[in-house]
Amino acid sequence: MQVRFPRTVRARRRAVQALMAAAVVALAPATWMHTAAAGKLRTTADVPARDVAVVFGAGLWKGRPTPYLAHRLDTAAELYRTGKVKVLLVTGDNSRTSYDEPSAMRAYLAARGVPDGKVVSDYAGFDTWDSCVRARKVFGVDRAVLVTQDFHIKRAVALCERAGVASYGVGVAEPHDTTWYYGTTRELFAAGKAALDAAVRPDPRFLGPRETGVGEALAGGAPTAPASPGATP
Repeated sequence: MQVRFPRTVRARRRAVQALMAAAVVALAPATWMHTAAAGKLRTTADVPARDVAVVFGAGLWKGRPTPYLAHRLDTAAELYRTGKVKVLLVTGDNSRTSYDEPSAMRAYLAARGVPDGKVVSDYAGFDTWDSCVRARKVFGVDRAVLVTQDFHIKRAVALCERAGVASYGVGVAEPHDTTWYYGTTRELFAAGKAALDAAVRPDPRFLGPRETGVGEALAGGAPTAPASPGATP
């Protein structure tokens, strides 16, 4: 099919203006994320101390954390060992009984010396927005350090801030391999959904009742096990 270009100066000007407007609209969600996260990104060494760190899930392989998830958990364990945080809220997918991210995350942390009583599981962190809203509405977290990969951390901070969790983000750096490029590219598309979630502020797919686990862990007791969506019919 032959492409016809505008013939008049006015038509060409309008075409350029339309392209520029489309580019602005396409880039607006990413711009919002960068603006919302400005000044909120830190390293494990300089992040301000907070009671809670929220660790986002990143998939399992044969029931164990993927390398990217393991790196998030290693960073969270370091924050705990250095006294930057007191409790780790691990949030992930347990929508079916055969797939349980939070329990795998918890076991990984226990093997690296984090006391079980200082880890709280959120079994319905199906995406970033759900995890942020549930941290605030279900677990009562209003300030937190967020732990995820560097390409995801701006979106996590922007969404948690919008959900009412005052956040600092620690982004885990990774080699620029195929997975990193995939994750970085995915963020360009995820920015649109993030902006929509922030604007509409929908309830998570599974909200559930308030959980006392974080408060109990901070008080020194063993956290009460929350309900697991994967365990329900």
